[in-house]
Amino acid sequence: MRISLFVPCFVDQLTPQVGLATAQVLRRLGHTVEFRSEQTCCGQPSFNSGQWDVAREGARHALKVFRGSEVVVGPSGSCVAMMRNFYPQLFKGQPEEAEANDLAQRTFEFAEFLVKKLGVTDVGTKFSHKVTYHDGCHALRELRLKEEPRQLLRAVKGLELIETEEGESCCGFGGLFSAKFPMISTAMVQVKGGALVRTGAEFVVSSDPSCLLQIGGWLSREGKPIRPLHLSQVLANEAS
Repeated sequence: MRISLFVPCFVDQLTPQVGLATAQVLRRLGHTVEFRSEQTCCGQPSFNSGQWDVAREGARHALKVFRGSEVVVGPSGSCVAMMRNFYPQLFKGQPEEAEANDLAQRTFEFAEFLVKKLGVTDVGTKFSHKVTYHDGCHALRELRLKEEPRQLLRAVKGLELIETEEGESCCGFGGLFSAKFPMISTAMVQVKGGALVRTGAEFVVSSDPSCLLQIGGWLSREGKPIRPLHLSQVLANEAS
């Protein structure tokens, strides 16, 4: 299969290793991975702030960039949810409605693509560490993904998956939310981070890099030993 890699802004600017690990895993499974360098922001910040006309500008560009792709795979539940769930809403009644619906059907979150599209749960990797998992809100609530990343983690040789009592709680990032309501955002990540630390895990893993930046920032400031890691990095076994 020829896979177009969708690299969200946070990955491109702050965690490029996540995009590289995603490509590495997909290639290991025998697929061709392409990166269309013209891609930019999917338009989610503007969409979430109610500036739909501005969001359509970015979204129209995405429709053009990924036109003709076989499948589009992204390592972010948040940004994939924008394309999958909200592009059809954004372009409803617009000339691009049919194209937006078509792209939505060809776009997958990384874990979802492996488990649901390819039928793969074991990618043949080893990671001998204790791990807990954070469910990003968009992956969990918009894409309805919960078991898929856990299936992949349980199949990793040597990995011990420890659930947290706050598994479905928001980390407090929420994109613009953390900028507009920093005190609430901080209070939320304190609850989430504390629960993650109490698991005794060495790593907190998630499918959403923006959540990991939020959680990782709190863990670092508090001097906690648990480290953030994207699911793709575990499956590519990039941790030192």
